[in-house]
Amino acid sequence: VQFSKEKYILDSSPEKLHKELEEELKLSSTDLRSHAWYHGRIPREVSESLVQRNGDFLIRDSLTSLGDYVLTCRWRNEPLHFKINKVTVKSSDGHSHVQYLFEQESFDHVPALVRFYVGNRKAISEQSGAIIYCPINRTFPLRYLEASYGLANGKHGGAHSPSGQKGHIKRRSITMTDGLTADKITRAEGCPTSVSLPHHRDIIRNCAVSVDQIQDLHSPMSPISENPASPAYSTVTRLKPHACQASGITPASPVIRRSSEPQLCHGNSSKPLADPAHSSHSTPCHGYARASPSPSVSSYSDPDTGHYCQLHPSSPISRDRPAHDTRQPPAKSYVERLKVEEGQRGTVENSSGEAEAGQRLKGELDFKGFVPPTMETTSSFNPAAFQSLLIPLDNKPLEMTVLKKVKELLAEVDVKTLAKHITKVDCLVARILGVTVEMQRLMGVSSGMELLTLPHGHQLRLDLLERFHTMSIMIAVDILGCTGSTEERAALLHKTIQLAAELKSTMGNMFSFAAVMSALEMTQIARLEQTWMVLRQRHTEGAILYEKKLKPFLKSLNEGKEGPPLTNTTFPHIIPLVTLLERDEALTESPEPWEATDSGVEVVMAHLEAARMVAHHGGLYHTNAEVKLQGFQGKAELLEVFSTEFQLRLLWGSRGAESSQAERYEKFDKVLTALSHKLEPAVRFSEL
Repeated sequence: VQFSKEKYILDSSPEKLHKELEEELKLSSTDLRSHAWYHGRIPREVSESLVQRNGDFLIRDSLTSLGDYVLTCRWRNEPLHFKINKVTVKSSDGHSHVQYLFEQESFDHVPALVRFYVGNRKAISEQSGAIIYCPINRTFPLRYLEASYGLANGKHGGAHSPSGQKGHIKRRSITMTDGLTADKITRAEGCPTSVSLPHHRDIIRNCAVSVDQIQDLHSPMSPISENPASPAYSTVTRLKPHACQASGITPASPVIRRSSEPQLCHGNSSKPLADPAHSSHSTPCHGYARASPSPSVSSYSDPDTGHYCQLHPSSPISRDRPAHDTRQPPAKSYVERLKVEEGQRGTVENSSGEAEAGQRLKGELDFKGFVPPTMETTSSFNPAAFQSLLIPLDNKPLEMTVLKKVKELLAEVDVKTLAKHITKVDCLVARILGVTVEMQRLMGVSSGMELLTLPHGHQLRLDLLERFHTMSIMIAVDILGCTGSTEERAALLHKTIQLAAELKSTMGNMFSFAAVMSALEMTQIARLEQTWMVLRQRHTEGAILYEKKLKPFLKSLNEGKEGPPLTNTTFPHIIPLVTLLERDEALTESPEPWEATDSGVEVVMAHLEAARMVAHHGGLYHTNAEVKLQGFQGKAELLEVFSTEFQLRLLWGSRGAESSQAERYEKFDKVLTALSHKLEPAVRFSEL
């Protein structure tokens, strides 16, 4: 009896297959195999049958071009296939690496590319308008799928089969990093185990192993208006204009066509590439208004050689200077609109008549409906007008009845519930959630994360600093206000550490994680030696978590050396950036990491680089926050406790809340010191 490797794989037990799938999904998040939406070498027809609703997507291997990947998705009720283009980029030190892209943004690995398009709901191509947001996850290990379809489709065997291509699995392991995902992405449990291949299509939607924590977001209406799908397009490898020789980019020429790829523009294969300065894309035969008709099916000898949707790489000139007869939507952000306006100014300067040029510029600006963003001058916090459920209209600082009520509210819920309430309020204040169309118009951008990096985001930065310090003081008051036994204080300290861990790991809220950690590291709390000793004795795991994981992680965050997984982050760590941008306003006691003489410049550069990512991924933070808070019904009183206006009124009273920030913090530092020494008096030297 001849041994068959494929038959051996297919005869594997359900437990073995499930274990093998789990091992794949535990790989590094930069490894394509660790993502359940990657299906490996499956036929084109199978991939089309798996994407059943608009927004469904998966990534598969190209069966005709080893080493290439294809995005299969459904949009406007039609299956679409996009070959992921690759360019080789040389860095300044002479090393070269591969980047992956569709039309514009390129990434060091495919998972980062997918996260960008899913998180930002960005169209894969301008012409198709296809949006992806619902991953179709596999429920079997890759080698099982490949063996299954290899047996069912004999023509895919031979040189293209897994057994005949020995370096295939190694080739598929993309290990380059993008500096964003330091940890493995959290995965849900409970993926069903099955060995019946026909059931694969039915089960695949219900698989809980959604690596990027993206839930099924289908709704009767698509999130973005769907443009008509294009008839048929050839694959075009993107050429970065004006930069090929300077940056070392060597993309494959679309003229040198693989024999297996369809050729939609006959007679142009021998023509040289058009100059990017005179073309809106890299090849002259693929104009928007002159899309080629769909080629006949009989011209394809291989099932995977069917047409791909065309990707239009655009030159900087064509992006900044739109044609007059093109209905182009307004730019999404203030920065993009400035680029558009700058390009239009260049057009005006090069035109022949000043009057005609001025009229044309005015018409284009009016057409785009550009509105300058509003420079906010007043804080979004107004303690005097705050309508409270817990505090009277005219209250004194630290009223005992209110403090007692707050402690009861915080004590009766677990840390998971507390973390959700905090994150909800944080995201509203930072304008990650709850941003209306009118707010976007006034801000000039779609997210507060982009606003805080811009000059007119000054007031938002001040508000976030206010919230950060007020939250830290509030947590410290809760701990120091525990006048019971040392064991009770140690238990409260343990719960606070658990809250910090919950904010960091589960909610991905680095803002309040840093605020809680700031409270724990305050001198007035750190000096409570008896309390910390009881914590180590009674709650050893909490003490180890704080000392060995949370403190080192926060230190790495502040130094710009480490960050949370992008796909798990709802609120990034923006305090160092905001402190840098508002250095004159920020109140800091201890020296900042960038003030060190040996590594200060590197830390500053790391935070400025992180600022670009924060501004760029506002849509992803919004999506992550929506997913983590989905179905969450907050308690009104708890939401109020974590609001900044309530904390200002509670800590400083109705009158003191209106005084200057420096004065308020200085006075309360003395209050915290007095509370700390009342709990554990300082030992005098004469008593030793």
